[in-house]
Amino acid sequence: MNRILFCMVITGLLFTSIPIKAQGLRVLKGKPNDVRLQPLKDLNGFFGFTPPESIEAWNRRREELRFQVKVALGLEPEPTRTKLNARVYGRVSLDDYVVDKVYFESMPGFYVTGSLYRPKNPSGKMPGVLCPHGHWANGRFYDAGEANAKALVKEGGESNVEAARNHIQARCVHLARMGCVAFQYDMIGYADSVQLNHYLAHGFSRQRPEFNGQNWGLYSPDAERNLQSIMGLQSWNSIRALDFLETVEGVDPERLAVTGASGGGTQTFLLAAIDDRIKVSFPAVMVSTAMQGGCTCENCSLLRVTTGNIELAGLFAPRPMGVTAANDWTKEMRTKGFPELKELYKLLGAEQNLTFVDRTEFGHNYNQISRVAFYEWIKKNFGLTTSTRERPYRRLTKEELTVWDKDHPKPKADPDFERRLLKQWKKDADKKLASLSKDKIKYKHYLQKAFHALLQRKSPRPDDMTFEATLKQDAGSYFLIGGPVRNTKFEEEIPVVFVYPKKWNGKVRLMISDQGKNRLFKDKEKLADDVLELVEQGTSVVAADLLFQGEFNEGAAPKRTRKVKNPREAACYTFGYNHSLFAQRSHDVANLLTLIASHERKPESIEIVASGKTGAIAAAALTITRTKVANLEIEKSAVLALQADDIHSPYFIPGASRFGGVKGMLTASGVNFKIR
Repeated sequence: MNRILFCMVITGLLFTSIPIKAQGLRVLKGKPNDVRLQPLKDLNGFFGFTPPESIEAWNRRREELRFQVKVALGLEPEPTRTKLNARVYGRVSLDDYVVDKVYFESMPGFYVTGSLYRPKNPSGKMPGVLCPHGHWANGRFYDAGEANAKALVKEGGESNVEAARNHIQARCVHLARMGCVAFQYDMIGYADSVQLNHYLAHGFSRQRPEFNGQNWGLYSPDAERNLQSIMGLQSWNSIRALDFLETVEGVDPERLAVTGASGGGTQTFLLAAIDDRIKVSFPAVMVSTAMQGGCTCENCSLLRVTTGNIELAGLFAPRPMGVTAANDWTKEMRTKGFPELKELYKLLGAEQNLTFVDRTEFGHNYNQISRVAFYEWIKKNFGLTTSTRERPYRRLTKEELTVWDKDHPKPKADPDFERRLLKQWKKDADKKLASLSKDKIKYKHYLQKAFHALLQRKSPRPDDMTFEATLKQDAGSYFLIGGPVRNTKFEEEIPVVFVYPKKWNGKVRLMISDQGKNRLFKDKEKLADDVLELVEQGTSVVAADLLFQGEFNEGAAPKRTRKVKNPREAACYTFGYNHSLFAQRSHDVANLLTLIASHERKPESIEIVASGKTGAIAAAALTITRTKVANLEIEKSAVLALQADDIHSPYFIPGASRFGGVKGMLTASGVNFKIR
């Protein structure tokens, strides 16, 4: 195996005569040995976490991953924090606490609804606790029913029927009795959150052609290109809920916590990961190496391509965090996931700031045992002195909790609201980026960072690149050399052909096209005219089969990309866990450029000529590689290539439109380019 191809001529390798076939030229005996040919990963895969070797390594990874999370959620750049216009009213006064009705605007015209629990007679500053509810039926209005509640009491997870009938409400009641302010807010489509319906937010299964194009809706190709998702909206609602909680009289901004179970656990660890105001986090029955969250509200494109819930929860370290396990997908947490989190906290000198409630005798829950563990955790970390033992309470009914009445009319849930909300979100993001673009240098660096998050790849290291010559031919004035180029770190391999003139002038041209490496030939045994002209001038010409081109296929390249075995037509289930084909092909080009540039006889210049839409792939690759490219030549069709109207188009990549598409990539690359 020889890493540097051009040295073959001067190191005395013998060349054999192998026929050149324009259709189906092969340099490998079988398919490439590429890990990307394995089945796609889905939300039920294994998502382990390897603790970092040093604090410095973790700090770098944490910064990078937090940015990636914000990008995936559509919160980078962050939306404008417009006025909340909060309304607090309809107080229900009980023995030692009060409950108020609340709604506010997280974005103009988009309402967050909920219930605010406070001590009746507060003394001094009070901790504030956000309580996202998770996927229990009707959320805040949940009622397990008397029979189910009695069964929960009998099995030992609850102490009284009323708490068992609505554990969500029971948690907020006791927090108020402990001297905290608890805000329980609705997930989108639950209880009083009516503007985006429950099916859309949590049960979406089929693409809606009427919501594609200029007036796009959620889950459409346009929404995905702009990173607009239910998960992003819910995360923004959580951030704005924290904004609201800080405005409540008596709340101590230095003692803010968040806790929720199941889908509420997902909201908990994501908010804790990206908002430094949270001082204590307690995600229940959600953090594990197994199932990552099955709902569309728990998934978005790009989020878990290179990570999983263990590491995402770990972003909160070294601050105090508690996690729980039950007889569900978290049941192996004690041996898979928690030890790695513990090692991370130990590395950061904060092992005492991590706690684990392992109660796998109970099913999926946030029962009294887990709730008391949370009460003990905030009592310890917030300096509280009150009892953590729950007492009976009067469960409020749906009629008592609902925020909508004749004086506060329910907003209309018209279909166009969804479209207006996404346009407003897009307009705000574009305005933020336009402002950033005023400083060209900072804007370039920002876009580089953004495209690193979209492509989720750093510049390849020369030491990770190898080449093995399997095809060697002396063709008179030039040598034809072919074989696999491999990135050993990521186990990626592509077939490549190099045309090397015997009188090399130090220049290299990389040709990218839908033909792959066969772009070099015009018939069975002849180079294409433009290739031959370059070679006769002394320029070396290179072409490769990118993923699912040429030797990757039995026949023609597929017109649609693969998807995970999930019946729902939401991009997040495939591209929340796997690179898009477009991203993978950009990785191939970056790998090849690194190999070429690391030649012992350094090329004087490298240029890229890409035909058709493949210019978009080249532009993307140049945002992540450190290889200096003298010129890039692309066609007009490449500029609009990423405006794919199908989430399984080879040119679909989540987030492209948010950061300016191909033009944004060209700005980020800083390369000289020509559009022909």
